[in-house]
Amino acid sequence: MENTNLSVENLLEVIIKAIVSKPELVKIQRTVDDMGVLLTLNVAQEDVSKVIGKGGETAKAIRMILRMAGFNQKVRANLKIDAPQINRGFQN
Repeated sequence: MENTNLSVENLLEVIIKAIVSKPELVKIQRTVDDMGVLLTLNVAQEDVSKVIGKGGETAKAIRMILRMAGFNQKVRANLKIDAPQINRGFQN
């Protein structure tokens, strides 16, 4: 059986592209520092709510999967969703 381990970055890309409506606009930036690997995610504005999910549950689940995959690869993985300010109809 061949080794099918994905890097945490590739795993994130596969998960996000399956969720969003515009997978061609998915961009992931990888930054490594003393805290581990930070993956910064950019998606189309209309896909931000799909990635975050109701009450942040989808983002929480994705972060948990990345942490577990990172643990398996001896990497501390974190996710930052770089989302533009979403207009929710509130006015100042």
